[in-house]
Amino acid sequence: MSILNQINKINSEPYRLSFTSVSLRPELARIAADAYLACGTWAGARQQVLANNAFQSRTKTSLQRMEREIRPRLELLTKDQIVLLAGGTSEERAAMAWLAAIKYADLVREFAADVLRSKLADFDTVFRPSDYSNFIAARLASHPELAKLTESSSRKIRRVLLLMLTEAGMIREENRERRITRSIQTERVIDCIVADDAQLLVGFLWSDEEIAAIRKGK
Repeated sequence: MSILNQINKINSEPYRLSFTSVSLRPELARIAADAYLACGTWAGARQQVLANNAFQSRTKTSLQRMEREIRPRLELLTKDQIVLLAGGTSEERAAMAWLAAIKYADLVREFAADVLRSKLADFDTVFRPSDYSNFIAARLASHPELAKLTESSSRKIRRVLLLMLTEAGMIREENRERRITRSIQTERVIDCIVADDAQLLVGFLWSDEEIAAIRKGK
């Protein structure tokens, strides 16, 4: 069984669809990571972010909403990943924010792995609207919660997902088309992912063969 199939086989839980509250926002994720490292607990980090309006939000409601979405994602990262998020380069911060998102939201990870990764394997780098609609249609039987979404919610999920992919460097605008690309990760990013779970590299569009090779090498 391929790595991708192993991951998808265990995914029988309803999708988490609350990620539309905020996209990756690596700069905000870094602030939250800094707060956690300073406080030592996520409860303390939450209190610090809210008390100091660390996200520089214009309203308290917006601040609370962003913190409530970003923190649960980051709670899934390892200590090494949080340290890299807090102190890494802008590209490394984006990678850790994306890693947190694919750990948190199966829909996000599966879309990257099933759609973008497969298209790259077929040398098709153009992202088309039908790619997303076909993905959702294929998931309806196993995820009936998708059929219950309003049209507005469905559009928002698509919009935020594409924004996340853009922030992660996996989709770029080129000649009025969206192009799929695989962002180059630093050795520090790769090391802290492999130390956690090399299978997560499917979300970074790595092939099964590449993942097997790096697991063997480590």
